[in-house]
Amino acid sequence: MVVKTFNVDLAVYKKFLQFCRDNGISMSKQIEIFMKSRVDEKKEVREEYLQKLEEIRRGKFIRVGDFSKRYGL
Repeated sequence: MVVKTFNVDLAVYKKFLQFCRDNGISMSKQIEIFMKSRVDEKKEVREEYLQKLEEIRRGKFIRVGDFSKRYGL
């Protein structure tokens, strides 16, 4: 195990600390999992997938303020 120091915004740190406490998880372990996910995932995204995402982003959308009211739920 290696002990390192990072500079983190205090407000972000406190929110994440509270999140970890509320969910009974280790802050260190969560940071380790995040770091692993960034360096271990070397999968490339196919160009056709990126094109589909762009088409979705440009699509027509209906703005809904209250989903249950609009659809009678």
